[in-house]
Amino acid sequence: MPIATINPADNSTVKEFEEFTDQHVDTAIDAADIAYASWRTTDKRERAALLARAAQLLADRSDEFAPLLTVEMGKLIGESRDEVALASAILKYYAENGEKMTADETIEVDDGSAVVRTTPIGALLGVMPWNFPLYQVVRFVGPNLMLGNTVLIKHASSCPQSALALEKLFADAGAPEGVYTNLFVSGAKISRIIDNPKIKGVSLTGSERAGASVGERAGKNIKKAVLELGGSDPFIVLDDGGDFSRLIEGAATGRMANTGQSCVAAKRFFVQRDLYDGFVGGLADALGHLRLGDPLDESTTLGPLSSEQAVEDLEELVQEALDKGATAVVGGHRASRPGAYFEATVLTGVTKNMRAFAEELFGPVAVVYAIADADDAVEKANASNFGLGATIFSGDVDAANSVADRLDNGMVWINHPTGTAPELPFGGTKRSGFGRELSHYGIGEFANRKLIRTLPKDSKISGVGG
Repeated sequence: MPIATINPADNSTVKEFEEFTDQHVDTAIDAADIAYASWRTTDKRERAALLARAAQLLADRSDEFAPLLTVEMGKLIGESRDEVALASAILKYYAENGEKMTADETIEVDDGSAVVRTTPIGALLGVMPWNFPLYQVVRFVGPNLMLGNTVLIKHASSCPQSALALEKLFADAGAPEGVYTNLFVSGAKISRIIDNPKIKGVSLTGSERAGASVGERAGKNIKKAVLELGGSDPFIVLDDGGDFSRLIEGAATGRMANTGQSCVAAKRFFVQRDLYDGFVGGLADALGHLRLGDPLDESTTLGPLSSEQAVEDLEELVQEALDKGATAVVGGHRASRPGAYFEATVLTGVTKNMRAFAEELFGPVAVVYAIADADDAVEKANASNFGLGATIFSGDVDAANSVADRLDNGMVWINHPTGTAPELPFGGTKRSGFGRELSHYGIGEFANRKLIRTLPKDSKISGVGG
């Protein structure tokens, strides 16, 4: 894949960039390693101040960043502004809380003292996706720069201008050379970078296939990895909670945010049989009224997918389901207009012999199933290789919490579509990956929890164990 901005609204090539040579990459890794030696020794308040400046600069440059996100991956302009605000909030969160999160932990002992100290580990590689070009970068960068690590970012090849804008942002905020570095490289070069002994860990947000490759390489090199991969998130409707319109709003929002191109977007809807027909009709009506158009136009409510390839992949999955007997209550086809557009779609009658039953539908397509009861919902929801997020709607919060306890997911939201916030841990289980980002959990993933045990100089020497 070329490193280029290709506007999915019309598939035009906006700008292309040359891939870095191996020598260029090695020089960048050397610089990150050298920078780490001094960055790790800076006062935590100095590192926090850098993040605070970066947060403010990002907020100030919203009018620069938001259109860039929209042009590079097709995000609605309003959603692009929301992403800028969220990324800024994450940087601010770690600036304000990072020092407390990395404070020494004292362990009670009989004599002397024992302290667990949170320290950085070195230069890290971040392999980033295209669907949230700011948010998913800063949720990796923020905690690690606060901790004292340095970072090299291999951004998605389709978001090169976003990558450069972020690199400039951190430089303008005062990051020393080598603390934050953008790498223009293809996916084929990632293994070589992980092999470099100066790289101490790797975080990837992306596909299951990419995660398996990166995880294998990191394991071979005995390096820490965090993987946030795909999802086939269930949206379980136990009852409408007395507000059917809010339920439909939540379902439509949960499926259609970012044009359905989110790992935690609701993808499989499990609805009690007495609500099923009304729910299908309500969701189909909500999605059918979305307005296809230019994502830079404020009145557009359904923009393009990220690329021509994304449309082709989604079209193949949907058509295969239709050919095997599924029904498109609304939509079901590529939109008849230039650009990478796909109709908002509601599918019913999807069965196990269809790829859409098990594979992630990354786009504006919802699949709805009828369920008998909560037990049936749990069984069907857990019958997936993925385990990222989940949503439960019910007026009975106790019943919803009981179902949440039984779901094999890293995150469960009740009476609201699965979302994110700086203070909330983000991550999954099963083939959705491992590790956590955001919250205080995120700052501990690439940290050395160093024990310092001090005994009186005249204490008795005892046996050791290992």
